[in-house]
Amino acid sequence: MKNLQQVIYALEKNNDLVRIKTEVNPYLQVAAIQRRIFRAKGPAILFEKVKNSPFPMLGNLFGTRQRLNFIFSKTLKTVETLFKLKLSPFEVLKSPTKLSKLPKIFLTTIPKTVSTGPILAQKIKISQLPALVSWPLDGGPYITLPQVYTENPLKPGYFHSNLGMYRVQLKGNNYILNEEVGLHYQIHRGIGVHHKNALDKGEPLWVNIFIGGPPAMTLAAIMPLPEGISELLFAGVLAGHRIKMIKQKENLPISAEADFCLCGYIDGLKPEGPFGDHLGYYSLKHDFPVLKITRVYAKKNAIWPFTTVGRPPQEDTIFGEFIHDLTKDLVPQVFTGVKQIHAVDAAGVHPLLLAVGRESYVPFAAEKIPQEILTQAMSLLGQTQTALSKYLFIVGEENIDVKNIPQFFDYFLSRIDLKRDLHFITRTTMDTLDYTGISLNQGSKLVAAACGSKKRKLGLKQDFLEIKWPAGIFQPMFFAPGIGILGWQKHTLPKDTQDKTLVTLGKILYNIPKIEKFPLLVITDDPLFTAANWENFLWITFTRSDPATDIYGIDEYYKCKHWGAKKAILIDARLKSYHAPPLEEDPETINTIKKIMFKEKLGKYFE
Repeated sequence: MKNLQQVIYALEKNNDLVRIKTEVNPYLQVAAIQRRIFRAKGPAILFEKVKNSPFPMLGNLFGTRQRLNFIFSKTLKTVETLFKLKLSPFEVLKSPTKLSKLPKIFLTTIPKTVSTGPILAQKIKISQLPALVSWPLDGGPYITLPQVYTENPLKPGYFHSNLGMYRVQLKGNNYILNEEVGLHYQIHRGIGVHHKNALDKGEPLWVNIFIGGPPAMTLAAIMPLPEGISELLFAGVLAGHRIKMIKQKENLPISAEADFCLCGYIDGLKPEGPFGDHLGYYSLKHDFPVLKITRVYAKKNAIWPFTTVGRPPQEDTIFGEFIHDLTKDLVPQVFTGVKQIHAVDAAGVHPLLLAVGRESYVPFAAEKIPQEILTQAMSLLGQTQTALSKYLFIVGEENIDVKNIPQFFDYFLSRIDLKRDLHFITRTTMDTLDYTGISLNQGSKLVAAACGSKKRKLGLKQDFLEIKWPAGIFQPMFFAPGIGILGWQKHTLPKDTQDKTLVTLGKILYNIPKIEKFPLLVITDDPLFTAANWENFLWITFTRSDPATDIYGIDEYYKCKHWGAKKAILIDARLKSYHAPPLEEDPETINTIKKIMFKEKLGKYFE
């Protein structure tokens, strides 16, 4: 499909789109409705009347896997073929013109340069755009499905371009209305290389931000392609046609079928945020690049697509599943010896990566110990988006399904040697959105590796109930074999500081019978909530802890700079004073959207 208008027509014909005719406020209301319809696996939503904007808004476009597959039904098999080629598809995308013997699909990778297009129909102002604010403490309205296009100043042109999805703040803070917007890009993003090259040359980095247009452009913008491979080329394959780009006399080309385009250049820094993000917390206000706006275009009858992010699962969960299924066969090509990986969505993606690898360094040994899988772990932390992982749990067993989380944890916890198999990387880079570390973009990582024979029989609920817990612990909860959850007093310490009370607790627990049956104990503010299900357990445990600061051992020890624990580890997953606040909806907004949804006969999606 070449544009959003075609998508809307097709979805409506397929009874997979609803129109909301009541005027809806883009401040909190639109997002709250979208989240509920997404959770209910409902249709795409077209908000026809948006308060203070002439442009309709399209939400939940990619809200189900079935709808995403439908949108790309004519090209999905082609894309799957691309990723199953014995020749790396990344090499194809690097040099498509040199591979004439390959299927004709590769002709679609090369954008089609045109002199004009629908996007140039009108010039508008930023103040006319829908001002989407998703959460009460957001610093202003944002573009949440942008396609941020840049070219490498050292190698201009399509083939070395970058198309990424980096949030854009339209108003608020110190931005000059209609003249400036905030561009928030995190570490390990392709635009960073382009920005560095521009700074090195003493030039401004020109940026075009496309919104809408071919849905393939949106998907391409979130593809985790290796550095130097243009997402624009991949978009052509996914779209099934060459992407039309309008060549300008100066500055960057424009996506001809985009619904909107903001043109400008980066000039300095200003505070950006806060913003309710996909970990389920606000990312706070920090200095990020400012985009000086030179022009804003909109096509005739333009539509503003959007999404809402927050604690998983959200619409970006569907993106993640789609990308995982497309690229899973490539894992062994990119990471030698690695069989499976799973960036756990319920844990916020980057906080927890599970992996299954090959352990063949010493196949004749009587007892397998982690060796090759440690090499694989370093590879995972050294390239692509997996480099942002905070906790990496890797096992050397090819028969484990990495998507079966209870099975994975059972295998992992019964085989890990806590004295030997915990490897910390401290004072290193981490995900920009993760506030558990010592400062912005800095914290620690943990590689925990397990293989070989069982080291322990994991404790069950009856074993847990028989443990006599010391004073200070409240609401001890059995969660899963080998996993317990313990309540503890509120955290009050500054960042980069260990809690001496938990060091003492580790020493006390060492002498308690059966404690060795529970190698993983999680300290939390609310044991009942944490133990309610796997989603809560994963979210609390891995989004509220920094490995180096928040892991304690039951009789912990150091030897030659190696840290270990003799019986179990404690992960302090309490909410700290320096953490970003979790996302909460506005009650008044919920009351308002309830009336709107029932009026529009969408009450079945309200919860």
